[in-house]
Amino acid sequence: MKLIVTIAAVLPLGLLMFSHLGAVHPLGDSLAVFRPYILGLGLIGLALLLWQGHWWLSLFGTGICLLSAVSLAAAYLQGRPAPDAPYSMYQKNLSYRLQDLSPIIQDLRTQAPDFISLQEVTPHNRQILKALEGSYPAQQFCAFEAVGGVAVASRWPKIGGSGECIDKSGLAAMQVRTPDGPVWVVALHLHWPYPFNQAPQVRKLARDIAGLLAANPAPVVLGGDFNMVAWSHTLRRISTASGTRRVGGVRPSFPMLNGWLTLPIDHVLVSKNDKPANASLRPLLGSDHRGLLARFHLR
Repeated sequence: MKLIVTIAAVLPLGLLMFSHLGAVHPLGDSLAVFRPYILGLGLIGLALLLWQGHWWLSLFGTGICLLSAVSLAAAYLQGRPAPDAPYSMYQKNLSYRLQDLSPIIQDLRTQAPDFISLQEVTPHNRQILKALEGSYPAQQFCAFEAVGGVAVASRWPKIGGSGECIDKSGLAAMQVRTPDGPVWVVALHLHWPYPFNQAPQVRKLARDIAGLLAANPAPVVLGGDFNMVAWSHTLRRISTASGTRRVGGVRPSFPMLNGWLTLPIDHVLVSKNDKPANASLRPLLGSDHRGLLARFHLR
Protein backbone atom coordinates (compact mmCIF):
# COMPACT_ATOMS: atom_id res chain seq x y z
CA MET A 1 0.00 0.00 0.00
CA LYS A 2 2.84 2.40 0.83
CA LEU A 3 4.34 1.76 -2.64
CA ILE A 4 1.00 2.43 -4.32
CA VAL A 5 0.60 5.70 -2.44
CA THR A 6 4.14 6.76 -3.38
CA ILE A 7 3.56 6.03 -7.07
CA ALA A 8 0.24 7.90 -6.96
CA ALA A 9 2.04 10.87 -5.36
CA VAL A 10 4.98 10.92 -7.78
CA LEU A 11 2.93 10.50 -10.99
CA PRO A 12 1.37 14.01 -11.10
CA LEU A 13 4.73 15.53 -10.14
CA GLY A 14 6.34 13.71 -13.07
CA LEU A 15 3.63 14.92 -15.43
CA LEU A 16 4.09 18.44 -14.08
CA MET A 17 7.82 18.25 -14.82
CA PHE A 18 7.21 17.03 -18.38
CA SER A 19 4.77 19.91 -18.95
CA HIS A 20 7.87 22.18 -18.97
CA LEU A 21 9.69 20.13 -21.63
CA GLY A 22 7.85 21.20 -24.78
CA ALA A 23 11.22 22.16 -26.29
CA VAL A 24 12.36 18.54 -25.88
CA HIS A 25 9.18 16.81 -27.10
CA PRO A 26 5.83 18.28 -28.19
CA LEU A 27 4.03 16.07 -25.65
CA GLY A 28 5.33 18.57 -23.08
CA ASP A 29 3.19 21.33 -24.56
CA SER A 30 0.15 19.04 -24.65
CA LEU A 31 0.64 18.52 -20.91
CA ALA A 32 1.23 22.25 -20.41
CA VAL A 33 -2.37 22.90 -21.49
CA PHE A 34 -3.49 21.22 -18.27
CA ARG A 35 -0.69 22.51 -16.01
CA PRO A 36 -3.00 24.36 -13.57
CA TYR A 37 -4.95 21.15 -12.93
CA ILE A 38 -1.87 18.93 -12.78
CA LEU A 39 -0.36 21.40 -10.31
CA GLY A 40 -3.36 20.90 -8.02
CA LEU A 41 -2.81 17.12 -8.11
CA GLY A 42 0.93 17.67 -7.69
CA LEU A 43 0.38 19.60 -4.46
CA ILE A 44 -1.67 16.69 -3.12
CA GLY A 45 1.13 14.33 -4.17
CA LEU A 46 3.68 16.53 -2.43
CA ALA A 47 1.67 16.40 0.79
CA LEU A 48 1.56 12.59 0.57
CA LEU A 49 5.33 12.41 0.09
CA LEU A 50 5.91 14.61 3.12
CA TRP A 51 3.49 12.51 5.14
CA GLN A 52 5.42 9.36 4.20
CA GLY A 53 8.77 10.94 4.97
CA HIS A 54 10.18 10.86 1.42
CA TRP A 55 12.32 13.96 1.95
CA TRP A 56 14.37 13.83 -1.27
CA LEU A 57 11.29 13.22 -3.42
CA SER A 58 9.54 15.98 -1.49
CA LEU A 59 12.38 18.39 -2.31
CA PHE A 60 12.06 17.50 -6.00
CA GLY A 61 8.29 17.94 -5.84
CA THR A 62 8.57 21.29 -4.09
CA GLY A 63 10.87 22.61 -6.82
CA ILE A 64 8.58 21.45 -9.64
CA CYS A 65 5.49 22.89 -7.94
CA LEU A 66 7.19 26.24 -7.34
CA LEU A 67 8.44 26.43 -10.94
CA SER A 68 4.95 25.65 -12.25
CA ALA A 69 3.26 28.13 -9.95
CA VAL A 70 5.66 30.90 -10.98
CA SER A 71 5.14 30.18 -14.70
CA LEU A 72 1.36 30.33 -14.30
CA ALA A 73 1.44 33.46 -12.15
CA ALA A 74 3.65 35.25 -14.69
CA ALA A 75 1.16 34.46 -17.46
CA TYR A 76 -1.95 35.38 -15.48
CA LEU A 77 -0.54 38.63 -14.11
CA GLN A 78 0.89 39.94 -17.38
CA GLY A 79 -0.58 43.19 -18.64
CA ARG A 80 -1.34 46.63 -17.23
CA PRO A 81 -4.41 48.84 -17.74
CA ALA A 82 -3.97 50.73 -20.99
CA PRO A 83 -6.95 53.09 -21.39
CA ASP A 84 -4.91 55.54 -23.46
CA ALA A 85 -3.25 52.98 -25.73
CA PRO A 86 -3.45 54.32 -29.29
CA TYR A 87 -3.79 50.97 -31.10
CA SER A 88 -6.07 47.96 -30.83
CA MET A 89 -6.52 44.53 -32.44
CA TYR A 90 -9.62 42.34 -32.48
CA GLN A 91 -8.69 38.63 -32.64
CA LYS A 92 -11.45 36.15 -33.51
CA ASN A 93 -11.81 32.57 -34.67
CA LEU A 94 -15.06 32.90 -36.58
CA SER A 95 -15.86 29.15 -36.64
CA TYR A 96 -16.57 27.42 -39.92
CA ARG A 97 -20.07 26.65 -38.54
CA LEU A 98 -20.96 30.34 -38.11
CA GLN A 99 -24.39 31.10 -39.56
CA ASP A 100 -25.49 34.60 -38.56
CA LEU A 101 -22.75 37.09 -39.46
CA SER A 102 -24.46 40.25 -38.25
CA PRO A 103 -23.56 40.07 -34.49
CA ILE A 104 -19.84 39.86 -35.24
CA ILE A 105 -20.02 42.58 -37.89
CA GLN A 106 -21.84 44.83 -35.41
CA ASP A 107 -19.32 44.14 -32.62
CA LEU A 108 -16.39 44.87 -34.92
CA ARG A 109 -17.98 48.15 -35.95
CA THR A 110 -18.74 49.07 -32.34
CA GLN A 111 -15.25 48.26 -31.02
CA ALA A 112 -13.64 49.85 -34.11
CA PRO A 113 -10.19 48.22 -33.75
CA ASP A 114 -7.24 49.35 -35.85
CA PHE A 115 -6.41 45.76 -36.83
CA ILE A 116 -8.42 42.55 -37.18
CA SER A 117 -7.15 38.96 -37.25
CA LEU A 118 -9.52 36.13 -38.20
CA GLN A 119 -9.38 32.34 -38.44
CA GLU A 120 -11.72 29.73 -39.99
CA VAL A 121 -12.66 32.18 -42.72
CA THR A 122 -14.98 30.28 -45.08
CA PRO A 123 -16.64 31.44 -48.31
CA HIS A 124 -19.77 32.13 -46.22
CA ASN A 125 -18.28 34.10 -43.33
CA ARG A 126 -15.78 35.87 -45.58
CA GLN A 127 -18.70 38.20 -46.22
CA ILE A 128 -17.73 39.80 -42.90
CA LEU A 129 -14.61 41.18 -44.55
CA LYS A 130 -16.68 42.32 -47.51
CA ALA A 131 -19.07 44.17 -45.20
CA LEU A 132 -16.15 45.95 -43.50
CA GLU A 133 -14.29 47.02 -46.65
CA GLY A 134 -15.36 50.64 -46.26
CA SER A 135 -13.68 50.97 -42.86
CA TYR A 136 -10.98 48.33 -43.41
CA PRO A 137 -9.81 48.64 -47.03
CA ALA A 138 -6.48 46.88 -46.33
CA GLN A 139 -7.16 43.13 -46.27
CA GLN A 140 -5.24 39.92 -46.82
CA PHE A 141 -6.80 36.44 -46.99
CA CYS A 142 -4.89 33.17 -47.15
CA ALA A 143 -6.32 29.69 -47.65
CA PHE A 144 -5.56 27.11 -44.97
CA GLU A 145 -7.42 23.94 -43.94
CA ALA A 146 -10.92 22.67 -44.75
CA VAL A 147 -12.23 24.61 -41.73
CA GLY A 148 -11.30 27.86 -43.47
CA GLY A 149 -8.49 30.30 -44.09
CA VAL A 150 -6.86 33.10 -42.13
CA ALA A 151 -7.19 36.82 -42.75
CA VAL A 152 -6.10 40.22 -41.52
CA ALA A 153 -7.66 43.63 -42.03
CA SER A 154 -6.62 47.16 -41.12
CA ARG A 155 -8.02 50.66 -41.24
CA TRP A 156 -4.54 51.85 -42.30
CA PRO A 157 -3.53 51.52 -45.98
CA LYS A 158 -1.73 48.43 -47.18
CA ILE A 159 1.82 48.84 -48.47
CA GLY A 160 1.78 47.61 -52.05
CA GLY A 161 3.21 44.12 -52.63
CA SER A 162 3.48 43.30 -48.93
CA GLY A 163 0.73 40.67 -48.73
CA GLU A 164 2.04 37.25 -47.70
CA CYS A 165 0.55 33.75 -47.83
CA ILE A 166 3.16 31.06 -47.13
CA ASP A 167 2.31 27.58 -48.46
CA LYS A 168 -1.08 27.34 -46.74
CA SER A 169 0.81 27.33 -43.43
CA GLY A 170 -1.88 29.03 -41.34
CA LEU A 171 -0.36 32.50 -41.66
CA ALA A 172 -1.64 35.67 -43.34
CA ALA A 173 0.43 38.84 -43.21
CA MET A 174 0.65 42.31 -44.73
CA GLN A 175 2.39 45.57 -44.02
CA VAL A 176 0.31 48.70 -43.45
CA ARG A 177 1.31 52.31 -43.08
CA THR A 178 0.23 53.70 -39.71
CA PRO A 179 0.82 57.24 -38.38
CA ASP A 180 3.89 55.77 -36.65
CA GLY A 181 5.26 54.09 -39.77
CA PRO A 182 5.05 50.62 -41.35
CA VAL A 183 3.64 47.76 -39.25
CA TRP A 184 3.31 44.05 -39.98
CA VAL A 185 -0.21 42.77 -39.30
CA VAL A 186 -0.31 38.99 -38.95
CA ALA A 187 -3.00 36.35 -38.36
CA LEU A 188 -2.11 32.84 -37.26
CA HIS A 189 -4.00 29.56 -36.92
CA LEU A 190 -2.12 26.62 -35.42
CA HIS A 191 -3.09 22.96 -35.53
CA TRP A 192 -4.01 21.06 -32.39
CA PRO A 193 -0.95 20.05 -30.33
CA TYR A 194 0.70 16.63 -30.15
CA PRO A 195 -0.24 14.01 -31.29
CA PHE A 196 -1.46 16.38 -34.02
CA ASN A 197 0.74 18.55 -36.25
CA GLN A 198 1.29 21.73 -34.26
CA ALA A 199 5.01 21.16 -33.56
CA PRO A 200 6.21 20.83 -37.20
CA GLN A 201 3.91 23.69 -38.22
CA VAL A 202 5.44 25.94 -35.55
CA ARG A 203 9.00 25.02 -36.55
CA LYS A 204 8.28 26.11 -40.12
CA LEU A 205 6.32 29.22 -39.14
CA ALA A 206 9.08 30.39 -36.79
CA ARG A 207 11.57 30.28 -39.68
CA ASP A 208 9.12 31.95 -42.07
CA ILE A 209 8.25 34.77 -39.67
CA ALA A 210 11.89 35.43 -38.81
CA GLY A 211 12.77 35.50 -42.51
CA LEU A 212 9.89 37.83 -43.33
CA LEU A 213 10.96 40.33 -40.66
CA ALA A 214 14.63 40.10 -41.59
CA ALA A 215 13.76 41.05 -45.17
CA ASN A 216 11.37 43.87 -44.19
CA PRO A 217 11.89 45.00 -40.58
CA ALA A 218 8.92 46.68 -38.89
CA PRO A 219 6.94 46.37 -35.66
CA VAL A 220 4.56 43.38 -35.53
CA VAL A 221 0.95 42.99 -34.42
CA LEU A 222 -0.01 39.31 -34.42
CA GLY A 223 -3.35 37.77 -33.49
CA GLY A 224 -4.04 34.08 -33.51
CA ASP A 225 -5.85 30.98 -32.48
CA PHE A 226 -2.76 29.20 -31.19
CA ASN A 227 -4.59 26.14 -29.85
CA MET A 228 -2.02 26.47 -27.08
CA VAL A 229 -1.65 28.21 -23.74
CA ALA A 230 0.41 31.26 -22.83
CA TRP A 231 3.05 29.39 -20.77
CA SER A 232 3.93 26.92 -23.56
CA HIS A 233 7.10 26.42 -25.59
CA THR A 234 4.98 26.99 -28.72
CA LEU A 235 4.05 30.52 -27.70
CA ARG A 236 7.62 31.32 -26.65
CA ARG A 237 8.90 30.14 -30.03
CA ILE A 238 6.49 32.30 -32.04
CA SER A 239 7.16 35.24 -29.70
CA THR A 240 10.93 34.88 -30.16
CA ALA A 241 10.70 34.55 -33.94
CA SER A 242 8.50 37.66 -34.23
CA GLY A 243 10.20 39.75 -31.53
CA THR A 244 6.88 40.15 -29.74
CA ARG A 245 5.31 39.59 -26.36
CA ARG A 246 1.78 38.57 -25.47
CA VAL A 247 -0.70 41.33 -24.59
CA GLY A 248 -2.57 41.04 -21.31
CA GLY A 249 -3.07 38.25 -18.82
CA VAL A 250 -4.61 34.84 -19.43
CA ARG A 251 -7.97 35.17 -21.17
CA PRO A 252 -10.06 31.95 -21.36
CA SER A 253 -11.40 32.12 -24.90
CA PHE A 254 -12.45 28.58 -25.90
CA PRO A 255 -15.23 26.99 -23.80
CA MET A 256 -15.48 23.20 -23.81
CA LEU A 257 -17.68 20.59 -22.11
CA ASN A 258 -20.69 22.92 -22.06
CA GLY A 259 -18.63 25.63 -20.41
CA TRP A 260 -17.20 23.49 -17.59
CA LEU A 261 -13.72 23.95 -19.05
CA THR A 262 -12.48 27.03 -20.90
CA LEU A 263 -9.02 27.09 -22.46
CA PRO A 264 -6.99 30.30 -22.96
CA ILE A 265 -5.75 29.55 -26.50
CA ASP A 266 -6.35 32.84 -28.37
CA HIS A 267 -3.65 35.48 -28.05
CA VAL A 268 -2.46 38.84 -29.40
CA LEU A 269 1.28 39.53 -29.57
CA VAL A 270 2.92 42.90 -30.30
CA SER A 271 6.52 44.03 -30.72
CA LYS A 272 8.22 44.39 -27.35
CA ASN A 273 8.04 47.78 -25.66
CA ASP A 274 7.71 49.14 -22.13
CA LYS A 275 4.31 50.79 -22.57
CA PRO A 276 1.18 49.39 -20.84
CA ALA A 277 -1.00 46.95 -22.77
CA ASN A 278 -3.99 44.81 -21.95
CA ALA A 279 -6.67 42.59 -23.47
CA SER A 280 -10.34 41.87 -22.77
CA LEU A 281 -12.72 39.16 -23.92
CA ARG A 282 -15.61 39.69 -26.31
CA PRO A 283 -18.71 37.45 -26.51
CA LEU A 284 -18.99 34.27 -28.59
CA LEU A 285 -21.47 35.91 -31.00
CA GLY A 286 -22.28 32.61 -32.69
CA SER A 287 -18.72 31.28 -32.80
CA ASP A 288 -17.17 28.64 -30.54
CA HIS A 289 -14.35 31.09 -29.62
CA ARG A 290 -14.72 34.33 -27.74
CA GLY A 291 -13.12 37.36 -29.33
CA LEU A 292 -10.09 39.08 -27.85
CA LEU A 293 -9.72 42.86 -27.95
CA ALA A 294 -6.15 43.99 -27.23
CA ARG A 295 -5.07 47.59 -26.61
CA PHE A 296 -1.40 48.51 -26.86
CA HIS A 297 1.34 50.89 -27.97
CA LEU A 298 3.67 50.22 -30.86
CA ARG A 299 7.42 50.52 -30.60
